[in-house]
Amino acid sequence: MHVILLERVAKLGQMGDVVNVKQGFARNFLLPQGKALRATDANKAAFESQKATLEAQNLETKKEAEAVAEKLGGQQFIVIRSASDAGALYGSVTNRDAADAATAEGFTVDKKQIILQAPIKELGLHKLGVSLHPEVECTIELNVARSEEEAELQAAGESIADLAAAAEAEAEFEIAELFDDMGSAAALDEDGNELIKDEPAPKAEEASEE
Repeated sequence: MHVILLERVAKLGQMGDVVNVKQGFARNFLLPQGKALRATDANKAAFESQKATLEAQNLETKKEAEAVAEKLGGQQFIVIRSASDAGALYGSVTNRDAADAATAEGFTVDKKQIILQAPIKELGLHKLGVSLHPEVECTIELNVARSEEEAELQAAGESIADLAAAAEAEAEFEIAELFDDMGSAAALDEDGNELIKDEPAPKAEEASEE
């Protein structure tokens, strides 16, 4: 099916281009979302008469999108999720979660604007694209962690492996301290006084001389 693009569409063309696409793609995406018109003679004539207006509108929305991209680009948003010690999520983080996290911080982002190839299923820092306009995109980062404290550590450059190793080392240190305390306690009497080791018995010769 031949259509006239009303805006830039990635991998298809620019506004005003007449392109050939599959009928399903046109009927399910391009036409209902107002991104294109059927390339009939009447629609071609209508587009040419409105081209200047459409280009002006596109330029205005592009400027607005660029202003948003300047503020939104590079921002990091925290998403708290349950996960295993190895970092595997009990569930996943989707484009809706990313949009909700950005919206919670004061940005107006729709889930359809989030560019996510597959749901996120691991803890850590994940970069995502945001399509604010057919010609304007920016990148944000999701900090997926089990707690706010863990998110802060990840933001500082600590990996899940580093955090797990640190937790294991801390646990081992606490166990070692516990055994040290138990050993010290064993050397005290009931009143908490240090026990004095028995002095060795005098040798037979020394005893006879006395």
